[in-house]
Amino acid sequence: MTPNDTAAPGRLGGRTAIVTGSTSGIGAAIARALAAEGARVAVSGRDAERGARVVGEIAAKGATATFVPADLAGSYEELRDFARRATAALGGRVDILVNNAGVYPATATEELADVDLDAMLAINVRAPHVLVAALAPAMAERGSGTIVNVGSWMARVGSPFAAMYTATKAADEQLTRAWAAEYGPRGVRVNAVAPGVTLTPGNEAHREQMDQMTAGTPAAVVVQPEDVAAGVVYLVSDDAALVHGIVLDVDGGISATR
Repeated sequence: MTPNDTAAPGRLGGRTAIVTGSTSGIGAAIARALAAEGARVAVSGRDAERGARVVGEIAAKGATATFVPADLAGSYEELRDFARRATAALGGRVDILVNNAGVYPATATEELADVDLDAMLAINVRAPHVLVAALAPAMAERGSGTIVNVGSWMARVGSPFAAMYTATKAADEQLTRAWAAEYGPRGVRVNAVAPGVTLTPGNEAHREQMDQMTAGTPAAVVVQPEDVAAGVVYLVSDDAALVHGIVLDVDGGISATR
C-alpha cells in the first residue's frame, strides 16, 4: 500500500481506516491500535456517546479519529450512505477497511428468534459484502488497500450452540478467500483475523466459563481485545505485503488443539 503524502509516524502513517463496530470491545481496541500506528480512523457504531469516548481516547494519545454513526442492520442504501460519509470524513480516501461489527446470540437452534437471525445475517454477512462492494473498487483503481474481516475460532469447529452465528463467521472467512482472489490482482489485500475466547464488555459476566474453556489451551488464558488488534495491525501493515486470503487465528491455540 502506498501511504498518503502527509504521513504520520508509525507503520500506518498517512493512511485512513474504517473500523465497523468500534465503539467498544474488539473494535475499539482495533481503532486505538490503528491510530497508534499513524492511521486516521473512522470509529463507527450506533452509540454516539461511546463513539465519542473512543475518539477521545485516541486523541488523548496524540492520534486522529472521528466518529461516523452507522446502523449496519439498516437498508442497503443506508450502508452505502455510511460508506460515503465515512469516506468523506477521512478526506475522500479509504486505505483500510476492518469489518469487525457482529452480533452473536448464543442459543439453541430452535430458540433463536427470527429477529436475531435476521440481525446476524444483516450485520455479520450482508454489511461486510455491501461495504466491500462500495469501497474496494476505489482501492483497486488506486492499486492499493487492505481489508480485514473478523471471523471466529468457532467458524471451523462443531458447537452444540450458536449454529447460525458460527455459520455467519464461516461465511466471513470464505468471503475473505474469495475477495483475496477477486481484488488481490488489483493491489487490494484481503485477510481475516479469527479471535478465540475473547473477554469484552459484553461477556464479562461469563468470565468463569471463559476461563474454563481456555484452561486446556496452549496459552491457557482468555484473549484480550488488544491481542486481536495486534493481529489486525500486522495484516494491514507492509509487514504483511505478501499475505493474501489467510485467516490469522489469535486464539491462544484453541482452534488447533481443541
